[in-house]
Amino acid sequence: MSTFPPPSRELFARAYPETPHKLIHQLDHHPLLDLDALAALAESLPTTSVEYNKADLPIGIDGKPDPTGIPIGDTIRRIEQTGSWAALKNIEQVPAYADLLHSLLEELRPQIEAKTGKMLKTQGFIFITSPNGVTPYHFDPEHNILLQIRGSKVMTQFPADDAFYAPLSVHESYHTGGPRELKWTEDMHKGGTEFPLQAGEALFVPVMAPHFVRNGPEASVSLSITWRSEWSFAEADAHAFNSVLRRVGLDPERPGRWPAQNTVKAMGWRIMRRMGYTPGH
Repeated sequence: MSTFPPPSRELFARAYPETPHKLIHQLDHHPLLDLDALAALAESLPTTSVEYNKADLPIGIDGKPDPTGIPIGDTIRRIEQTGSWAALKNIEQVPAYADLLHSLLEELRPQIEAKTGKMLKTQGFIFITSPNGVTPYHFDPEHNILLQIRGSKVMTQFPADDAFYAPLSVHESYHTGGPRELKWTEDMHKGGTEFPLQAGEALFVPVMAPHFVRNGPEASVSLSITWRSEWSFAEADAHAFNSVLRRVGLDPERPGRWPAQNTVKAMGWRIMRRMGYTPGH
């Protein structure tokens, strides 16, 4: 049985890759995604693949918050009480989760590759959040579908092509090794679109679309299935090349969004990297 029913796949095909939209999925109650299984997964992953901290955070933060001090297994098993947010990264390192990620993306491969070409760097992330937790304002470089497995949340998304919500300086810094967190001001609220998610619903998030998330009154489990495309890599590399141009006093144009290819700037950056260029030097 397909996880994404035909109407969802048809909607995805029309809206991908630039329009955020909600989908229906049939992945709830999967044994790999219950709390005990996720706690065991977290305890088996390398420490570099596990991030967790308190969930009571503002929308905008400066840098990464500190861990809670509660062991990750206990954090997840008691997520209703621990006041925590946890991210399990690159779950494809574990064969059973790699198979799950592959099966989900295979359902959408024809629609994806018809628009943005071959799927590259497929990855999976799982987010476990205590009631009323907040994931602060940031962007991600991947094409992303967030599947709500347990509980509820509201993601507020902002336009991916507007420097008011994600300044070019942050893009250029991030794509040369800097952080992805964004500065938040309350006047940004008016440009956001809220997407409430219940278990059994999913949300497509375009590449680098700024967003923040407020969890509902119950503990939440979400699965993020992501991939890159040559287009997304080229846009990222063009941002990196713009940082070089800016360092020598130029004011380059913003890289184009899909379907712009950003070929010249992307090739420029890739040549510089092959020649040993180090950002910041």
